[in-house]
Amino acid sequence: MSENLKKQTALGDVAARQLAIATRTVPQLESISPRWLVHLLHWIPVESGVFRLNKVVGEDSIEVDCSRRDESVLPHTFVDYEEEPREYNLNAVNTLIDVHTRVSDLYSHPYNQISEQLRLAIEKIKERQESELINNPDYGILSNVAAKQIVKTRTGAPTPDDLDELITKVWKQPGFFLLHPLAIAAFGRECTRRGVPPPTVSLFGSQFLTWRGIPLIPSDKVPIVKGKTKILLIRTGQERQGVIGLYQPNLPGEQTPGLSVKFTGINDKAIASYLISLYCSLVVLVDDAIAVLENVDITQYHTYNYQ
Repeated sequence: MSENLKKQTALGDVAARQLAIATRTVPQLESISPRWLVHLLHWIPVESGVFRLNKVVGEDSIEVDCSRRDESVLPHTFVDYEEEPREYNLNAVNTLIDVHTRVSDLYSHPYNQISEQLRLAIEKIKERQESELINNPDYGILSNVAAKQIVKTRTGAPTPDDLDELITKVWKQPGFFLLHPLAIAAFGRECTRRGVPPPTVSLFGSQFLTWRGIPLIPSDKVPIVKGKTKILLIRTGQERQGVIGLYQPNLPGEQTPGLSVKFTGINDKAIASYLISLYCSLVVLVDDAIAVLENVDITQYHTYNYQ
């Protein structure tokens, strides 16, 4: 009797699946982020790969006069320039993708193996690009903050008062705060504690917290060290004398501005190689285009007593 109950009477799932076509996804990569900083920067093409930043020196010596109703002698003046201005060279983020021709020939349906390999590698390169824009020791934002533009937190946790202090440093058309998502959460807790929940704004189809109407833009590339991080306030654009991004236009094999893909050949093991290169840099045109809040503690929490 027990043997009859165990006897299979219809086609089972495991065998049936051998005739079914599974719905597939493209390869997923958890480290892909929105990279808002790249979207918010103003990008300037650099034809020669070099950008020269010219500044005015001795600004206080430029004399002007408010005209009076007499024959007063007008001041004679001139505007002097730096004799050795700083030059920025475009930096490259590179990688080589290797794909065996047998794999690309036999297994490229429904998704092209070469295209997917390149897509994922390009995503990683763009993630590295955003990290370099923030952290590069030469041209990164954090490496180019003037001493007068650095603010310390009052209590450790990021408070509304601290962000107001940043605004006093970048008061000429501030664009956005840039901070780690955990720092946004820490600021939100301080606002809740004070009963001043920050409003939100819609940008790029997403919602962002704001303070004084300035959006808080998250980036996981802003470093956290032992529970401490930094918050940046940035003004962007060349016309506003802000922060600008640089890229090389018209590259051979250009896929997007500043990024190219070039086929480099097939070796004697039938492996095809593709060189991916992204050229970029960043310039802070004047010192008051950025300010940074240092010593930001993201580990503080509060207990709320509700009556």
